[in-house]
Amino acid sequence: MKKICILLAAPVIIGFASCGGSKTEEEVILPGMMKINLVVAGDTLTMIVPDSAKRKMEIIEQPWGATEIKVGNEFQVSIEQGEGDMTLRKSDIAGDEVFKLQRFIYDEPSLLFWESKIGDMPNSNFHFYTVAKPGNVSYVIKDIESGDAYNEKSAQAMVDAVKTLKAKPSAVAAP
Repeated sequence: MKKICILLAAPVIIGFASCGGSKTEEEVILPGMMKINLVVAGDTLTMIVPDSAKRKMEIIEQPWGATEIKVGNEFQVSIEQGEGDMTLRKSDIAGDEVFKLQRFIYDEPSLLFWESKIGDMPNSNFHFYTVAKPGNVSYVIKDIESGDAYNEKSAQAMVDAVKTLKAKPSAVAAP
């Protein structure tokens, strides 16, 4: 009986033993997506965005310090170093006389995601504003309000991409 218990327990013990050692978190990149490196205000970041094989991708560094990532017309994100002001932004959204707030989809301490409409227009616009701190620095991240209206699915894809934002460790160690 002892031999049977040892034989049955051996695979479990070996399995736990093989799980030890260095644990590396493997990043899963879904089909149709790709990982990019970008520099925002001198900081190197990574983010998973829609694959540029099907749509043109542009990464534009703006003079005011923002970095814009555009993949076609449905994915347009601006990242800028800063603390942001969620209370002020929420107040601006609620008081907008042109883009009338319909509802907040997410109203969280570091993420606003909302639906708005222009007057009696039948289609809604969806936007987001978030503050993220992937390392030691905070960033204000939002959709680019370029005149293109984002549907809910596109805006949600941008929010999901922003959640993958990570600080990339410097390749050169400080002396």
